[in-house]
Amino acid sequence: MHLIVVSDDLQFFNHLHPEYKDNGKFDVTANFPQAGGYTLFSDYKPAQSPEQISILKTEIVGTFSTAPKPDFTTTKTFGTAKIDLSVSEPVIKAGSEVRVKFDLQDAMTNQPLTDLQPYLGEKGHLVILKHSKALTASDYIHAHALKNTALGKVEFMAKFPQAGHYKLWGQFNRDGKIVTADFWINAVD
Repeated sequence: MHLIVVSDDLQFFNHLHPEYKDNGKFDVTANFPQAGGYTLFSDYKPAQSPEQISILKTEIVGTFSTAPKPDFTTTKTFGTAKIDLSVSEPVIKAGSEVRVKFDLQDAMTNQPLTDLQPYLGEKGHLVILKHSKALTASDYIHAHALKNTALGKVEFMAKFPQAGHYKLWGQFNRDGKIVTADFWINAVD
């Protein structure tokens, strides 16, 4: 089971793995760093059933801060990793499948990362959420990395169901430390 916790303004993201406690019950501890609305996406697959998404909403009281506008920069540094985001098409069309590509380099040397390790059995995980007033299960996409990509590259196939702004969080295991890379993209009709 994956539990994705996001603030409704998409500024906070956490990917958790609840511990199974028996009889269909799981246990997890989650932090909520600031006041505001949060949506929890539970992504699970019961035995002999298709994958399911359940959501829970919660509100943390306190002083709200204004979220910054989406930043569509495609090259960012996360710790010691420099990451370039690209997609296989010059324009992302709603409803069309595209290849989402992460080019991971060492921030100091600009050389491809050679110390990527599997994360939960995959080369990487990708969570995508459509920026919406009220997040729903239909706004949520979770993809696993494609096999056999070049050194320092992690790629995913994804379909953006509607036009709008989407936030992406790519997660990679770099020598035992999880790197979470967040980017914004836009899909059009």
